[in-house]
Amino acid sequence: MSVLVTRDKETGVAVVTLNRPERLNAIDLDAAHQLAHVWRELRFDDMVRAVVLTGAGERAFCTGIDRSAEVAQPSSPYSTDDPLIAIGPKANDLWKPVVAAVRGMACGGAFYLLGEAEFLIAAEDATFFDPHTTYGMVSAYESMYLALRMPHGEAARLALMGTAERMSARRAYEIGFVSELVPPGEELTSALRCAETIASFPTEAVQGTVRSLWAAKEATLAQAHSRAPAFVALGNLPPERQAELFGGRRSKDFRVR
Repeated sequence: MSVLVTRDKETGVAVVTLNRPERLNAIDLDAAHQLAHVWRELRFDDMVRAVVLTGAGERAFCTGIDRSAEVAQPSSPYSTDDPLIAIGPKANDLWKPVVAAVRGMACGGAFYLLGEAEFLIAAEDATFFDPHTTYGMVSAYESMYLALRMPHGEAARLALMGTAERMSARRAYEIGFVSELVPPGEELTSALRCAETIASFPTEAVQGTVRSLWAAKEATLAQAHSRAPAFVALGNLPPERQAELFGGRRSKDFRVR
């Protein structure tokens, strides 16, 4: 399975794990469908009162969409289909709190998930970046999530610098994108500790608080998302040119700040 789910009856916490470490937990179409199914399923599981989201392995939380995924698109720029738009908990109407535990790389499409988590706990070796502009693609949905989670200048720098620069876990903590830094390997334990505490509180109050927090920004995000397809259609290079740029990448040619 590309997505693993474990449930603890005693604590009321479920752990959702992106389970493609050999692909740096990149999300193919099957994994995207599994994620949507998992969130919808957890809505009906009253035993689960909080969720921890993490990635398998030490190298990456998630590196976005798998480059091998083939997504058919209609010819109209007003009907562009985004394959990751429904992979997050809020996109699937799940109002149970989600805590993200991040280690290694988190980039590109990972922000669909991190943008819909309540807060992030990161290992000190975590890094965040968005490769879209480097390869001739518009960072639309990803940047919209980032703009709601960090200062505008930081979101802009992360999105515009592409693969040339990565935001360190320390910098992400300094600007409030990450709520807690821990030694590598302790991020899941710390996230579970938070989730177990939250799950011990009255469910109605917790979910009402999650819904209230999201209500403060969902109108802005919905309006932004409605315009994203046109931005992508107008700004993306042709797929063959994107592939050419991707093929010429130098994986170690970046700085961490």
